[in-house]
Amino acid sequence: MPAISSNSSYQINKGINAAIQFKGLQAQYIWYMGGAAVVLMIIYAILYVSGVNSFACVGIITALGIPTIMGIYHLSSSYGEHGLTKAFARRGLPKTVRSNSRVVFKKLKTSGYGKAV
Repeated sequence: MPAISSNSSYQINKGINAAIQFKGLQAQYIWYMGGAAVVLMIIYAILYVSGVNSFACVGIITALGIPTIMGIYHLSSSYGEHGLTKAFARRGLPKTVRSNSRVVFKKLKTSGYGKAV
């Protein structure tokens, strides 16, 4: 019987209706990490093709990649699955609504239980 080598396997889902979590990243942050990896590979390819020394390319990509990865992990841990979307939505709402006239409210016709028609 041949010896079976132990391949590393990663657990992605932890249960039914649970958010996808991989190595501490939750939900959309997995996609952000993948996008960051693709962008870093493209930057590396551009630097390498343009004639920059390969060690310098690796140094530049490392210098760009580490803060990017740390930033994505920070967003994932501080905002969670839906928190970043909620934060952007909250930023889009006005803090106050000002009206100089009551005409808008007088034009509303109410019928039963205060609902506007």
